[in-house]
Amino acid sequence: MPELPEVQTVVNDLCRMGARGARILRVRVFNPRTIATPAPRVFCQRLRGARITGIARRAKFIVLQLDHQQYLLIHLRMSGHLHFGAPGQPRAKHEHVVFWLDDGRTLRFHDTRKFGRMFLVPRVEDITGALGVEPLDAAFTPAVLFELLHRRARILKPLLLDQTLVAGLGNIYTDEALWLAKLHPCRRSDTLTRSDAAALHAAIQQVLRKGIRNLGTSFGAGIGHFQLVSDGHARNQEELMVYQQTGAPCARCGTAITRRLVGQRGTHICPRCQPARAARR
Repeated sequence: MPELPEVQTVVNDLCRMGARGARILRVRVFNPRTIATPAPRVFCQRLRGARITGIARRAKFIVLQLDHQQYLLIHLRMSGHLHFGAPGQPRAKHEHVVFWLDDGRTLRFHDTRKFGRMFLVPRVEDITGALGVEPLDAAFTPAVLFELLHRRARILKPLLLDQTLVAGLGNIYTDEALWLAKLHPCRRSDTLTRSDAAALHAAIQQVLRKGIRNLGTSFGAGIGHFQLVSDGHARNQEELMVYQQTGAPCARCGTAITRRLVGQRGTHICPRCQPARAARR
């Protein structure tokens, strides 16, 4: 599933490719389940003639700001991706929503697994209100992270994946951040010291920013792999330290990377760099 760097890459692509300022002439929905709210017929009616005035990201949502106080939120989920096409281009099998734009292009939502969702709402907070702090915002400080870690006694990795606490992290970048901070994913969150929290805070921001610079992470052309809007290629997979590196030597100490399940999620660690011992509170 695309995480914060992948979604930000899509937002950056859409901006760079001139989607901001385009007017939506008409919309067709080919898979009604893709539209979470409102009903697909109303969705198409309300978008007809709307202009895209801004493009942003909130957590793992692409946020298109429209005129007339509307926001279109797109969640890519497992296999969704956006791409541009020509107006008369035949619709591919898994293109579930097509937007005709006044600049002569179509914007198409392709989703093989059909888990992606779109929300047309008057306020972004109607959908994102329960989400936690953005990990790249100034409001996300080491002190804030320390407070979140100690608010509940939870296993560290599932806590970091909880979108109501820190928004945008997923399996890839959580594993990478925990390795960088030398923290075991099964540590109880309330055992981390302020020094631990500061190291984790720095690691989270470092791996996310690297992911954005590298245009996200993708592992090929399969249906579940991230794809850019443009013809560019994600390259962060070439710089991963632990995620999907099972058996490879740790870049820091040379110990073989191992994989285990933590909270039902495949998790990659260096057994030497990320010891399982619990620190004193």
